[in-house]
Amino acid sequence: MVTVISGNLASTILTSRDGVAMMVCEYKPGLENIAAAQSSISNVDGQKGILEYRGIRIEELAEKSTFLETAYLLIWGKLPTAAEFAEFEHEVRYHRRIKYRIRDMMKSFPESGHPMDALQASAAALGLFYSRRDLENPIYIRKAVVRLLATIPTMVAAFQLMRKGNDPVKPCDDLDYAANFLYMLTEKEPDRLAAHIFDVCLILHAEHTMNASTFSARVTASTLTDPYAVVASAVGTLGGPLHGGANEEVIRMLEEIGSVENVRPYVEELIARKAKIMGFGHRVYKVKDPRAIILQDLAEKLFAKCGYDKFYDIAQEMERVVTEKLGHKGVHPNVDFYSGLVYRKLGIPTDLFTPIFAIARVAGWLAHWKEQLAENRIFRPTQIYNGVHDVPYTPMEER
Repeated sequence: MVTVISGNLASTILTSRDGVAMMVCEYKPGLENIAAAQSSISNVDGQKGILEYRGIRIEELAEKSTFLETAYLLIWGKLPTAAEFAEFEHEVRYHRRIKYRIRDMMKSFPESGHPMDALQASAAALGLFYSRRDLENPIYIRKAVVRLLATIPTMVAAFQLMRKGNDPVKPCDDLDYAANFLYMLTEKEPDRLAAHIFDVCLILHAEHTMNASTFSARVTASTLTDPYAVVASAVGTLGGPLHGGANEEVIRMLEEIGSVENVRPYVEELIARKAKIMGFGHRVYKVKDPRAIILQDLAEKLFAKCGYDKFYDIAQEMERVVTEKLGHKGVHPNVDFYSGLVYRKLGIPTDLFTPIFAIARVAGWLAHWKEQLAENRIFRPTQIYNGVHDVPYTPMEER
């Protein structure tokens, strides 16, 4: 056996039973630290707590940009001019309505179904109406980008109302992207602070390098299927509690804790069991997630205006206790810890938190879809077989 180092990968040359040399790559559970692509879309420095979209720091985008402008930056690689943005925003604004057949299909979904499952099915169904795969045509690509950015929020809001037995609210052409979504949920125009905070939340969730759902999107894209299937596959991946579903689990955890006095024993019990503390820790960040810092500030502004409650106090105490106990190990609040608090204060149901994550992350997924198409090679990883060999077949009567 000989180990060979090539680039970032360690490989082992083994000799098979017939004497033939075989190259077997080192196995890394979860593909940890294995580069699956080269990308210029976003960058994370987990040691310094830096997140950049196309080289622009997330703090600057949160302060100065809007979600749609950020989406344009991610997908087309540059900030738009005033004319380019006006055209793009106009296209998205007037493509928000969904086909009545998709709406009728969504009405047949069970009321008890999770909104992420409804969104995945609806995103895939959207592709049935635009199934032509003209992936080398920039007009086709732009229309797909606009259509997905425009209709995903409409689908999320429509399912929320329809599962309660109500008709969906039509998009309002006079409202911007964030305000329109909140309007479709409630049929009430949100105040400026709520709309602004929600828009910043979308910016913070729009992209984050090669996470699980983005990897799923790029693998699906590499087969040269249509972008609707790409987004549907990414939505399915995002739904898990170890990825986008974590912010839902944070609220359930805070509800279970119930009071500030219960925080310390609750955290200590989780640590003793070596259980995961939802909303804390990150595969990449070893300091506090920069998105969590921005979200904490947004939460403070929102609670200051709308009134503090016990969940805010529990969250503050929980961060203090977890940092005291585990901060030296690099365990700090991540983006999921404060996003749930913000969404809850905005009156958004808990099981819509992850679909809202998807509304934002569509921008990143589409950016990676375009980047994958530029120099495509289908993903075909290998595996390390650890099973048995030469097992004889046993006839059924002898089993």
